[in-house]
Amino acid sequence: MPSTFKRTLKRTLLGLFGASLVVGALSAYAGRGEHAWGGPMNEQRAAEFRVKMVEKVGKKLDLNDAQKQLLGTLSDTLQAQRKALMGSSTDPRADMQALVAGTQFDRTKAQALVEEKTAVLRSQSPQVITAAANFFDALNPGQQQQVRDFMQHRGGWFRHG
Repeated sequence: MPSTFKRTLKRTLLGLFGASLVVGALSAYAGRGEHAWGGPMNEQRAAEFRVKMVEKVGKKLDLNDAQKQLLGTLSDTLQAQRKALMGSSTDPRADMQALVAGTQFDRTKAQALVEEKTAVLRSQSPQVITAAANFFDALNPGQQQQVRDFMQHRGGWFRHG
């Protein structure tokens, strides 16, 4: 009897943990369209953000014009992939919330969503990889090391200025 209780308790706690993990992941994904400076990212904001990021990265890495152009190409390619991932959805948060709107998790919609996003990633990834490789390969060894350091420190460049 005590072992059945322990097993049931463990399963219940694991189930609650798993459910909270899924809800947290869904909430995080659904909220990615909102940004700290207010509101969802539209075309104009995306263009402004791109220009600022290219400028900031250009300063940090001391990029020349050709390298800045490759960085711009990488940024454009990533933006195109992002748009493709959004698909025809106008409200990704509502799409995610629809999965849990009923009494049971909508597995069919969730699987369709995963398959749609996976297909987009498969089709867009070669362009993203090429743009990233072209940019990285155009950097000198010191700049490449700065990129590695940035990745090691999880984006520390942009936290304080």
